[in-house]
Amino acid sequence: MAKLSASVFTSHVPAIGAAIDNGKTGDDYWKPLFAGYEFAKRWVAEQKPDVVILVYNDHASAFDSNLVPTFALGTGAEFQPADEGWGPRPVPSVKGHPELASHIAQSVIQDEFDLTIFNTLDVDHGLTVPLSLMFGQPIEWPCKVIPLAVNVVLYPPPSGKRCYALGQAVRRAVDSFDEDINVQIWGTGGMSHQLQGPRAGLINKEFDSDFLDRLVIDPVGLSEVPHIDYMRLAGSEGIELVMWLVARGAMDKEVAEKHRFYHVPASNTAVGHLVLENKQDS
Repeated sequence: MAKLSASVFTSHVPAIGAAIDNGKTGDDYWKPLFAGYEFAKRWVAEQKPDVVILVYNDHASAFDSNLVPTFALGTGAEFQPADEGWGPRPVPSVKGHPELASHIAQSVIQDEFDLTIFNTLDVDHGLTVPLSLMFGQPIEWPCKVIPLAVNVVLYPPPSGKRCYALGQAVRRAVDSFDEDINVQIWGTGGMSHQLQGPRAGLINKEFDSDFLDRLVIDPVGLSEVPHIDYMRLAGSEGIELVMWLVARGAMDKEVAEKHRFYHVPASNTAVGHLVLENKQDS
């Protein structure tokens, strides 16, 4: 049977991708940030996941106000990097796992989550930057990737509680997949940041630190935090953090924290990063 063994959480700031693509990771501004991912790069090379379920949000590259799915799962065989206005990132295409993705879709929909299914979709920095942070610049990504897009761009986004419950449903689906594969789930986005308006540039280290603590030890309580608190305390884009609750919901209640990293600023965003393993697997 498939085994969901671990989760990775990371911000997906587009400027991080640009720094990687343009050979600037050793620059004074960027070097401390990339140093914080060295543990995770070694760890994931040792763990060798067969499939990563990658929870991210599209930034109006594929979805816009004409079509706003709350949750959308990619069941296709391949997904191309999106052109976000300056050409696609020079990264490999993303190879999917249609069999597991279709199984998840069947299981989760029968579990009363109304997923949108996509077979063809270009994926933007929300998905490709986390892959670059963890795997560097390979010719091909070393694992299959199942995109799971969450709407956190246009109102109304899903609640943290609903995201956590979706993660639990995804875990049940993975546990019932009849193939011996190692699966990880990654939650991306955040942390505190606001890109526009009078509070542009907002970063709240205290909020971010508390979020990281509670994600590990009190995810159920954290899932009850209302939207308005994210907006008020973490900025208008801080709501992206509900996507981390999808990944945490797919993990065991008790987890082992293998690595934590926090860095400000990256562009105008607080960068957070966690690696968690289910205790029985750590």
